[in-house]
Parts: sequence; C-alpha cells; structure tokens
Amino acid sequence: MQSRLLIVDDEAGIVNLLKDYFELNGYAVVTAASGAQALEKVSCGPDLILLDINMPDMDGLTVCKRIRDFVTCPILFLTARVEEMDRINGLMCGGDDYILKPFSIDELGARVQAHLRREQRGRNASHLKFNDGLTIDYGKRCVYWNGEDLGMARKEFDIIELLSMNRGQVFDKERIYEKLWGWDSEGESSVVAEHIRRIRAKLARRTEKTYIETVWGVGYRWNE
Repeated sequence: MQSRLLIVDDEAGIVNLLKDYFELNGYAVVTAASGAQALEKVSCGPDLILLDINMPDMDGLTVCKRIRDFVTCPILFLTARVEEMDRINGLMCGGDDYILKPFSIDELGARVQAHLRREQRGRNASHLKFNDGLTIDYGKRCVYWNGEDLGMARKEFDIIELLSMNRGQVFDKERIYEKLWGWDSEGESSVVAEHIRRIRAKLARRTEKTYIETVWGVGYRWNE
C-alpha cells in the first residue's frame, strides 16, 4: 500500500521538486501552497507531513499546533531557521524532525522512509502491561494508569517506548535524541530533558514511583 505524503510549502519550485521525487519513489503525494490550504488538505489522511515553517499567511508552527491533537502521523519541518530556540519550539509544538534548507533530497527521502518504518513498527508492536497500575499499549501508543489514559504526547511516548523496551539499559540524552529524531545533534539534548520532565510530571500525579531513573553523569534507564 502506498504511503501518502502531504507537502506544504509556498515555494512552487520546492513543492514540484519534492512531488516529482516522492512520486518517482512510489509515494502518493498531496500538496498545499499555504498554511490555510494545509488545514484543508490534512483531511486526506497523510502518513507523513512535510511542513515549511516560513509561510506568509500562517506559519508552519501555527499549522502544527492546530492539527497536532488530531493528526498522529510524523510532521517534519522544512526550514532555513538555524537558531536552537527555533528548533526547540518546533519540536515542542509537536514536530518530529527538522530538515534545514538547503537540503539533500536523498537525505530527506531517507528521513521520510525512516519515520514511516518507525510508525509501522509501532503499529505492529505488542501490548506490555505492568502489575502496579501502569500499562503501556505499544499498538495504540498510549500509557495508562489504572485504565486512565495519561495523555502522553508523541515524543513522550517515543521515549517511554525506547526505554521500557530496553529495560536496564542506560541511554544518554544524545543517544535518545539520535534514535528518536533520526540524527545526532549535540545542541539538542535539552529537548530530551524537557520531554522526560513532562513524562515524570504526568506519572507523578498518579504514583510516587520513578519509572524513568536518572543515572547521574550517564543518562536515563527504565526502572520497574
């Protein structure tokens, strides 16, 4: 079955280049030239969204915030912005990856494929339940406490999945970032720490147990 991509960019040349490339590689492609069009086209049910940030009518960050609660597929930002705070803001509003312009189209293709493979693995994963009230449903990508959904965001669940499926193994922030965002970037470790802080806060409202343990000077591991 073809994967469907939604490509959103106000530069016609980039849209046409990406459309031709991904269709040639077997994808179904839907395009939008503005943020407003993106909100209309998202009803096509994309498997992944390539979203430009710098658009005149509605920027990509705003589009991402509007759709993130209703769209579960990966969102990859296309941007010329390089400031660390811009990247953090994009990831924290629900984006899954950053592609800096100008980019290698083959690298972009590999990133898209990697995200789609990760999605498929998540859909095929089995359920894993804990006896003390915590349940991780890898298929539905949800975490429950005594049956109540804790409302983990996308990357929060990714971190829980990585750590809980590798119990006892310690991951430093850079390795977590590389595995979940797709490439190594030393300056982005603060994003991982912020996600883990949010996970802990959601769990702390239900239990005193610390599931994500800090191994000081090394990293994090799942604690049962």
